[in-house]
Amino acid sequence: MPAPERPGLALPLLLGLSLLPAQCPGRRAARFDPTWQSLDARQLPAWFDEAKFGIFIHWGVFSVPSFGSEWFWWYWQKEKKKTFVDFMKNNYPPDFKYEDFGPLFTAKFFNANQWADIFQASGAKYVVLTSKHHEGFTLWGSEHSWNWNAVDEGPKRDVIKELEVAIRSRTDLRFGLYYSLFEWFHPLFLDDESSSFKKRQFPVSKMLPELYELVNRYRPEVLWADGDGGAPDCYWNSTGFLAWLYNESPVRATVVTNDRWGAGSICKHGGYYTCSDRYNPGHLLPHKWENCMTIDKFSWGYRRNAGIRDYLPIEELVKQLVETVSCGGNLLMNIGPTQDGTISPIFEERLRQMGTWLKVNGEAIYETNTWRSQNDTVTPDVWYTSKPKKKLVYAMFLKWPTSGQLFLGQPAATIGSTEVKLLGHGQPLKWTPLEKSGLAVDLPHLTFQQLPCRWGWALALANVI
Repeated sequence: MPAPERPGLALPLLLGLSLLPAQCPGRRAARFDPTWQSLDARQLPAWFDEAKFGIFIHWGVFSVPSFGSEWFWWYWQKEKKKTFVDFMKNNYPPDFKYEDFGPLFTAKFFNANQWADIFQASGAKYVVLTSKHHEGFTLWGSEHSWNWNAVDEGPKRDVIKELEVAIRSRTDLRFGLYYSLFEWFHPLFLDDESSSFKKRQFPVSKMLPELYELVNRYRPEVLWADGDGGAPDCYWNSTGFLAWLYNESPVRATVVTNDRWGAGSICKHGGYYTCSDRYNPGHLLPHKWENCMTIDKFSWGYRRNAGIRDYLPIEELVKQLVETVSCGGNLLMNIGPTQDGTISPIFEERLRQMGTWLKVNGEAIYETNTWRSQNDTVTPDVWYTSKPKKKLVYAMFLKWPTSGQLFLGQPAATIGSTEVKLLGHGQPLKWTPLEKSGLAVDLPHLTFQQLPCRWGWALALANVI
């Protein structure tokens, strides 16, 4: 299959150019050089910080065995963990290979419009789909992954294109893609690894061509890199690719990237920081960050062997969102669809519950800034955000006080100027100053059915400092 071309530039030449500085004769000087010093200075597009909440989707061939983890192939074949070996022994023929799961990844009931409608209902503002995980199977017809992609094998469909069209035509979400740089068992990567990454066969012939293809074809506004395989960013030519992404790509003005572009880059280089899976520091960071976490406590991919207690309840998910946003982060909440393309009811319920909560309290989440205090010193589980231009501070509290009074130690209120409202209720609430600092808010007397929501509430405090 011939390599894709840009008008007048064959892909190999395009890749070669991406390795070079931008001072080429006849070319416009690049705004960003292929160095971390230059790339790290790029201002993150404003939409990302305003969005606050996104949905992560882990879907691939690993969704077929749907046992234990999306790392099924590695645990079964490389680490030979007993539970995974026994699972295969008890359920599949002796000569069954991981590649044999490919045709079983049918996506038979995958309906991109239905997914898009669920995501819209969740209140999320962006979505990130695994275009390729460490197993190497691509959810589009990659020209560099022959017979191990969703168009040639399994669904026989361009899954990414279907979801991209649905998201962009039916929702207000931004469309993003996850991409694993390395592949566990790709022979070229393994050969490069054996040379201590002095050889660069895999990134030149596989990873880089696929990344250019993904960006040019689907225009993702989030590019979520992962899986460096222990190789440094110079092996991957991450800085060369990112310079192209920021300077010349079709999404150069709006794309955001994370920090997983090679060994040693995490929490140090790139766009926003992820630092680790399920990262939630509980305090303010000087750099924009994201808490990528899972509704299933133990896996990113769908698990048939998951029990009801393995899924986080909505109360915990709201807590994660509130804590994360108050400390300047975004929450990227993961679901794992089934091999036939359905979102299981428990995932759908959690997404719709979050949307219900955000319909009432989204004002305290979307387009907010951090405040001088992230949480309260008097009452536990109270977290703050702000909108300075509107002179508003939001106090989000996760437990309704039995006394009917909420004590806030951080805000400095002024009699005659400060006004307090409960989001979803709307009427001004009475408050009294505390002896040293802060205020006590008299919450409205409401029945359970009258509460504006069930899993956490937000006060809007006008004119406090």
